[in-house]
Amino acid sequence: MVASGMHVAVSEFVPLPGARVGRDPARAIKRGPSRVPPEVVAATQRDRLFDGLVHTVAQKGYANARVSDICQAAGVTRPAFYALFEGKDDAFLATYRHGNDVLLRLMSRAHQAAPDWRTGGREALRVLLDVLASTPAFAAMAVVEVEAAGPAARRERNKLLLRFGKFFVDAPEQPGLPMQEELVMAVVGGIHASIYRYVAAGRVAELPNLLPLLSYFAAVPFIGQEEAMKDAEAARQPAPKTVAPCTPSDQQGHSN
Repeated sequence: MVASGMHVAVSEFVPLPGARVGRDPARAIKRGPSRVPPEVVAATQRDRLFDGLVHTVAQKGYANARVSDICQAAGVTRPAFYALFEGKDDAFLATYRHGNDVLLRLMSRAHQAAPDWRTGGREALRVLLDVLASTPAFAAMAVVEVEAAGPAARRERNKLLLRFGKFFVDAPEQPGLPMQEELVMAVVGGIHASIYRYVAAGRVAELPNLLPLLSYFAAVPFIGQEEAMKDAEAARQPAPKTVAPCTPSDQQGHSN
């Protein structure tokens, strides 16, 4: 989905980590006389480890997830894991960065296709909530477990929140509030806190229900209560959902 009523084929996007199981037979390295190039093998193993790490961390928590658990979930050997990553921390950061790049790409498509900044922000937010709801393992790993993954992971989380500021670049400045960047970051932080609360409580499937409230919250500091209520009402209108690439609903032929 880019704007309400519009569709984008999910095949255009790289799969979100955790949208597939790591031990996916379709990504098995076939043995035989036709050898697969080493770079293809490494890319496939990295891809499967991304999925294996997301599912393992979501199930066990970051502190209890072991490299051997991740390898087992991915169907990849420990030597292959250490050929790609220095350890669990490095693998987590790589998966986190990659997954959020995929998510931001989806959101940016929706934002750029919209006719104005208010619609674009709302549709980007719709994508965020829909995709997280469709991939609960990634939501748990990227929203909640990142807090347990150490200082480097938390720094990456902070960088990610700064990147969300781009969806507000065209928001009007309010007279008497010269610290526009701080205002944007306060709004982004509030949205993140609401999403965190739902994911931590196991309510990932309910995230799309937050769209009217968060649309209002994102708009009201810039356009006032009356206009922000219009955004909340627009968010309540039926619209196609966005699911993460390669989730079961996508594989069954549904488009976002």
